[in-house]
Amino acid sequence: MSSNTEGPRGIALALIANLIWGLAALYWMQTKPVEAVDVMAHRGLWTLPVTLIIILALGRLRETLALISSFRFVCWVALAALMLTINWGVYVFAVTNERATEASLGYFMLPLLTIALGVFVFGEKPKPVQIVAICLAIAAVLVQLISYGSLPWVSLTLALSFALYAAIRKQIEADSLQGLFLESLCMAPFAIVWLLLNEGAGLGAHGTRVDLFLLFSGVFTATPLLTYVAAARTLSLSNIGLLTYVGPTLQLLVAIFILREPATLITALTFGLVWLGVIAVSLDAWRSSRVAT
Repeated sequence: MSSNTEGPRGIALALIANLIWGLAALYWMQTKPVEAVDVMAHRGLWTLPVTLIIILALGRLRETLALISSFRFVCWVALAALMLTINWGVYVFAVTNERATEASLGYFMLPLLTIALGVFVFGEKPKPVQIVAICLAIAAVLVQLISYGSLPWVSLTLALSFALYAAIRKQIEADSLQGLFLESLCMAPFAIVWLLLNEGAGLGAHGTRVDLFLLFSGVFTATPLLTYVAAARTLSLSNIGLLTYVGPTLQLLVAIFILREPATLITALTFGLVWLGVIAVSLDAWRSSRVAT
């Protein structure tokens, strides 16, 4: 298929994925009577059958299971599953406890924290613009700390857990579908035990509507990720990077205009500092891609 048709298709798929992520708070709000840790258990459990069905339909089960070839591989998958579990749990906690604005800030901070992780943990040499972006992110955290007397732990945990997840996934030789299947395979035993010890962890306790949102949490989790991966195959990294900000932008709009969370001057200043860093890094990446082509 030509690039003329693949480009619009890739952009459409990336937009669909980011629209789902951006509106995710509205989905998880429907599970609000259920505790965040219980929702996290359901999410981990029901993602397994969804990914298994897709892998079976593609005839890739044997190929996927063959990847489990060493204890080291299992450890990496388990670590990735742990980071994903933390990320999912904190996000659900945030949107069901009037902290969706903090959650969106976390995903805006993600690329900046990823750069910081590369510099301070993996010894990568930063560009001057990346140093400026890191300093702006630190300034945003300090604004929150000075103003509220506490760190924006929701934002930092979401950004750090996903940045670590991305770094760990680089050590795992599996595509995104296989990776999500193996990660949910790690989560499922713990999720099942949790559900058994906690009388279904909310399932059957709050009516049919809530039950359906819990049962379909796996579909809701897997769909945007797999759609995003399909988009990434046809789009340049610069386009993918720019479209990635659709999700957290929508999250912020949902938090302010639908969930009616307060937008204070401190919130605006914090987001402004992070946005400056994001814009600087994005422009630098765009210029680099233009030079490369």
